[in-house]
Amino acid sequence: MDFIQIKALDIVDILLVALLMYQLYRLIRKTNALSIFTGILIVYLLWLVVRVLNMELLSLLLGQVIGVGAIALIIVFQPEIRKFLFLLGERYSKRRSSFLGRFFFGKAYEDRTEWLNQLVLACEEMAETYTGALIVIRRSSDMAEFMAQGEVIDALVKKDLIENIFFKNSPLHDGAMLIEGDRIKAVRCILPVSERTDIPGYFGTRHRAALGASEISDALVVVVSEERGQISFVQGGEITAHISGAKLKELISQAMGLSVESSGSRPIRRRVQEVAPDDRPQDL
Repeated sequence: MDFIQIKALDIVDILLVALLMYQLYRLIRKTNALSIFTGILIVYLLWLVVRVLNMELLSLLLGQVIGVGAIALIIVFQPEIRKFLFLLGERYSKRRSSFLGRFFFGKAYEDRTEWLNQLVLACEEMAETYTGALIVIRRSSDMAEFMAQGEVIDALVKKDLIENIFFKNSPLHDGAMLIEGDRIKAVRCILPVSERTDIPGYFGTRHRAALGASEISDALVVVVSEERGQISFVQGGEITAHISGAKLKELISQAMGLSVESSGSRPIRRRVQEVAPDDRPQDL
């Protein structure tokens, strides 16, 4: 047993690899990429077996496949790799932005929350009238790609303006609204739809687009269901459905590090009887 020498550094190496593989699994476990990764792993294990058995021709063929495996992995798993690298820097960036904002702007940084009040009131009103809406709140991630696909307006966040944009007969109601700071930067933005396979069937295109945007950025996304008249909040690929205006305000405040009062929102009054859970139609 003298040939087996395990050092402390070897244990650290194994633990780091295990952690890396676990994080990779977490990223792809709810997507079709898991099946692709499993197929690649099977090919690699088969290659190891044929090498041990000295099957030269088959080993040569599989070796050529493995030789370009790194490039193939980058191409196939580009969204997952991007998300993984994003998650590595998200926590640091969030803490740094919060610290710098408070250090340079002081109390003014914390008090600039009128836009949030206007947003919450608009979402409550749209939920009450069953008006569908998809709103993206930018944080540190670059959203220029989505903005370029929409209509740039650059206006202050106002309740009446949000409601008019998402009014069903408005030419701007399709797509997502992008908010940056206290301004509406663009509307009719096209968001990537999530490829997850575990999304409940009663979530429609708006919810899937919200999940897709939150999976590739640190943006916060608010969805108002046109069919059910409910507000949902999406962050980091996780959705919190059927929430009140007060809860929405709390979630956004916590995510953005804002100090706000819990008042300013009102309970949603239903003008139409809510659809039973088993008969819920999908959003358009």
